[in-house]
Amino acid sequence: MKDRDTFSSYHPLVTFLFFGLVLLFTMCLEHPAPRVLSLTAALSYNLYLNGRKGLRFSLLYMLPMLLLAAVVNPAFSHEGVTILTYLPSGNPLTLESFLYGLFAAVTLVAVILWFSCYNAVMTSDKFVYLFGRVIPALSLVLSMTLRFVPKFRAQLHVVSEAQRCVGRDVSDGTVLQRVRNAITILSIMVTWALENAIETADSMRTRGYGLPGRTAFSIYRFDERDKLALLWLGFCAFVVVSAWVTGGLYWRWYPSVKAGPLTPMTAAFQLLFGALCFTPLLLNIYADRHWKKMIERKD
Repeated sequence: MKDRDTFSSYHPLVTFLFFGLVLLFTMCLEHPAPRVLSLTAALSYNLYLNGRKGLRFSLLYMLPMLLLAAVVNPAFSHEGVTILTYLPSGNPLTLESFLYGLFAAVTLVAVILWFSCYNAVMTSDKFVYLFGRVIPALSLVLSMTLRFVPKFRAQLHVVSEAQRCVGRDVSDGTVLQRVRNAITILSIMVTWALENAIETADSMRTRGYGLPGRTAFSIYRFDERDKLALLWLGFCAFVVVSAWVTGGLYWRWYPSVKAGPLTPMTAAFQLLFGALCFTPLLLNIYADRHWKKMIERKD
């Protein structure tokens, strides 16, 4: 992640609410325009956070997933009245099933990318800060689990490299030797995980976890900037929900594609949803330009 991500510096309540709203609207809105806007914003923000790594992830995994999901649906679903052709099995290939599969794939990829951005912005300490007093046990378990996965992968890489140096990697020797090497690495990792769990438990007990009246230190403060961001998110959520309820974002896939009337009001609803999705990226672009101007003035 970039060293200076402005949106990550906002209060955890603001960032968590943003991701919650964007994910909810992306999964629930049937209209293709919000789905495309959400995918574009998620892809842009993911590239901003992860750079070339994010681009490689999108091209190697997300693009094939998008194409595969778009092709699979019309092969199994034959609803719709607009028949394009007939498959070798005799079933019709309809335009409605193809479009539905395509935009369902857009939604799937957008949600995965948003969760990738969520993992980069919402760290475990932020999650514990938000839900530590409401659901302390669950928030602790979730934060420890999310932290354990990358830690386990890093330790597995270390153990694999060490075993490779002594010729006991899973890629060395015969099939039987490879199985034995894999079992050895698995045994090492299980032992490491158990030892790490015992050390964590001892550390928590030493620091007084679970004792009544124990306080927790927090570095997060809800300032004026967070209030403005929260008002913006609330306004966007109110407008999008209002448009959703009143039919301003109506869209039907079956039996034929049918959309609500395109008016300046519905176009404004879609633009506002796009502004909501692009909020983190716009904040970062503004902060980057402001930072460059400050450096130029200093020089």
